[in-house]
Amino acid sequence: MIVGIPKETAAGERRVALVPEFVKKLKGVSVLVEKGAGSAAGIGDSAYEAAGAAIAADAKALYAQSDVVLKVQPPTPEEAALLKSGAAVVSFLIPSVHADALKALSARKADVFSMNLLPRISRAQFMDALSSQATVSGYRAVVIASEALPKFFPMLITAAGTVSPAKVFVIGAGVAGLQAIATAHRMGALVEAYDLRPAVKEQIESLGAKFVVLDLDAADSQTKGGYAKAQSEEFYRKQRELLGKAMSGADVVITTALVPGKPAPKLVTADAVRGMREGSVIVDLAAEQGGNCELTEPGKTVVRHGVEIHGPLNLPSALPAQASQLYARNLVAFLGLMLKDGKLNTGADDELVRGTAVLRAGEAPEPPAPAVVGGGKQ
Repeated sequence: MIVGIPKETAAGERRVALVPEFVKKLKGVSVLVEKGAGSAAGIGDSAYEAAGAAIAADAKALYAQSDVVLKVQPPTPEEAALLKSGAAVVSFLIPSVHADALKALSARKADVFSMNLLPRISRAQFMDALSSQATVSGYRAVVIASEALPKFFPMLITAAGTVSPAKVFVIGAGVAGLQAIATAHRMGALVEAYDLRPAVKEQIESLGAKFVVLDLDAADSQTKGGYAKAQSEEFYRKQRELLGKAMSGADVVITTALVPGKPAPKLVTADAVRGMREGSVIVDLAAEQGGNCELTEPGKTVVRHGVEIHGPLNLPSALPAQASQLYARNLVAFLGLMLKDGKLNTGADDELVRGTAVLRAGEAPEPPAPAVVGGGKQ
């Protein structure tokens, strides 16, 4: 059996689905890597060859030979047309967003698995690609903020006097938010954080931040999978008002709030931005799902009311070496559920395999995969 690793073709995508150190962990299979697949992540073809992989001259040659294709972004319809009939594809993919790709994959009678849909249970932690990439995003968000903010993050005691530390406010304490908190704290900033779920208070405080309590009744605020639940519009109205007051003294605001299956909640109003000091910075990690800030423009950096607002897309791609390494570890662990004696059992009776299956032999499984809204690139 041949596992193929194509070069990513999506604009701005620098990650690769497998790094050399994991080639030998795919027991009993051959690994075929498209020429230059890892170059954007700083990985040369020679590194793959040294690990035991073969190099395909181009995408056409790779797809024609591969029984399983591992990708970051979902195949384009053009890439899907090159796929070997009946092959399997594992990537980030959202059924409601990538309908054209799914149609083309269905025509090739492909087995398709989406890492977006991995059930959030304890034994899936090693495979949780959304979390691994969110870790990269949370770190990178703080780096962006530190470069944009016209002042130091840490407190400095100098001969000319003491420089006060920057104040960072993080909204949302999922994986990305917690990583942002930890990174900002390590850089010396004073960090405060808010989350709808009171259960994360201990996690926030363990990372050196202050948990901000808003006067809100957030009953039933968390799903079984640990995500925040959607609330009423009246709840969000009051939440926006209180968040505006809480963030008024911050130098940096990092927003990470998402609700699965819904566009990102608008938590930061234009009035809240107007209430911040000039020179302050907002980094909106929910930009790909529409943004948590009313003034965010996805994919752009804008200045509104003297505040610099960043709406970055595909942040993990900005650190492709580590992002690829983490993603490769997730994929190898996931593939291990179906690999046995060098053969792939895509019908494996495992809840993680069932939960991620989008197509089986080109047909939607029963029950069909959830039509997750938003997300796009991861």
